[in-house]
Amino acid sequence: MKTLVTYMSQTGNTKKIAEAIYGELKGEKEIKSISEVKDLGGYDLAFIGFPILQFDIPPVVKSFLSANTKGKKIAIFMTHAVPEGFEAIHSWTGSYKQAAVGADIVGAFDCQGELAQPIIDMLLKSDDPQMKAFGEMGPLTKGQPDESRVRKAKEFAKEVQAKV
Repeated sequence: MKTLVTYMSQTGNTKKIAEAIYGELKGEKEIKSISEVKDLGGYDLAFIGFPILQFDIPPVVKSFLSANTKGKKIAIFMTHAVPEGFEAIHSWTGSYKQAAVGADIVGAFDCQGELAQPIIDMLLKSDDPQMKAFGEMGPLTKGQPDESRVRKAKEFAKEVQAKV
C-alpha cells in the first residue's frame, strides 16, 4: 500500500502533526506540502492536513479536495487554536466533507495548535467582542500541539491504516 501525507501549514502546527502521522505509517509512504501535489494518482490512501483559518478550511485546500479526492480513500487532519470539543469547531471543520464529495473519508482528526502572535494581536484589537475573546485565549495555546496531541495523532495514523 502506498500512502501520502500532504498538508498545508502556515505556522508549523499542521506540519508537526503531519510528521507525527507520517512517522507511524507502515509501508511505502511519502510526505509533501499540498502545494507539491498535483493529484492523488498512485496512492492507496492520502492523509490531508490543514489549519482552520478564519473559521473555515483554507480555500486552497477546498479546491484541492474538490479536484482530487473523488473515489479516493482519504483521512483528514486539522489544527486550530481552540481546545478540542469547543462547540463551534464542528461548523468550522465540517466543510471538508462537502469539498471532498465522492471521497471515501476513512477518518478525521483535529487538535489544538498554537495561535500565532500576529493573529493574537489582531484579534485583541478587534471591535468584535467574540474576536477579542479569541485573542485573549491566545496565550493558552502556547506550546500546542503538545506531546499528548502528537501522541493522539500517531494513534489516529495507526487506526486509519489498520482500517484500509
